[in-house]
Amino acid sequence: MDIRDASAVNRALKKHYAAHKAPVVEFIAIQTKDPFRVLVTTILSARTKDETTSQAAQRLFAVMKTLADLRAIPENELARLIFPVGFYRTKAKHLKQLPAALDAKFGGVIPSTVEELIQLPGVGRKTANLVVAVAFNKPAICVDVHVHRICNRLGLLVTRDPFETEMTLRRILPRRYWITWNAYLVSFGQTLCRPIGPKCGICPIRKYCDRIGVAD
Repeated sequence: MDIRDASAVNRALKKHYAAHKAPVVEFIAIQTKDPFRVLVTTILSARTKDETTSQAAQRLFAVMKTLADLRAIPENELARLIFPVGFYRTKAKHLKQLPAALDAKFGGVIPSTVEELIQLPGVGRKTANLVVAVAFNKPAICVDVHVHRICNRLGLLVTRDPFETEMTLRRILPRRYWITWNAYLVSFGQTLCRPIGPKCGICPIRKYCDRIGVAD
């Protein structure tokens, strides 16, 4: 794929995305437009399937609406509510630390930049970028395994890890595509451009791909 094809590829990915269920973080944002819920859901979603994340988020938000509620819930109760998300005990610990960290660093307000968000417990660059893009509708490139894999498979770039992919995309991808790039590629990676057995025969961007049929 050549970067000059970005517009055509983005249109095709947008159409595919519209025909499928939105990734869970985007779904939470559509429902609530609440940065706090988007942040919590994004923390839960790391290394966890969307269905599991969605169920855990529903259980958690049934008893927790605000930072004050989160502050009052014991850590072992948080762990019980979010089980079986990946690394649920570690995530419960980070969630329990979140209110104090927000109070100390940002006056109890969810920050809206990557540089600020990564100062919070349990928040890395992927989570921070996703919160900035989804919760605040600001240009940010969230790179997860789907984005990293598909961008390399397409031949748009050649990178060793998600951080390098993010930095490369920041240089070459027009900013107008940044906010939605993750959502489109996550949906595409979950349904068509899978790591093993990609459905190349029905792929809407087949002609732009440098590695048709090649599993990573």
